[in-house]
Amino acid sequence: MSSTGGGRKRKASGRRRPAGDETTAEGGPDDALVLIGAAATELAKLARQHEFEVLDRLFAMARLEADEQLRSRSRRKLS
Repeated sequence: MSSTGGGRKRKASGRRRPAGDETTAEGGPDDALVLIGAAATELAKLARQHEFEVLDRLFAMARLEADEQLRSRSRRKLS
């Protein structure tokens, strides 16, 4: 008979980030929003080239949402 699910499982490290710590090795939330917005723009362009209208609109909306989130974060930092 064959065994299913054999092998060792990795344990969680047990370390947690503090609640206010929003930075990671890749950058902070603002950097993530910029990257998401840029990726959404490129994906919308690709969808448009292949006439995937719904995907084009969805990626455009994702870009708008990323921009709005970035503006919202910037306003909170100023106050």
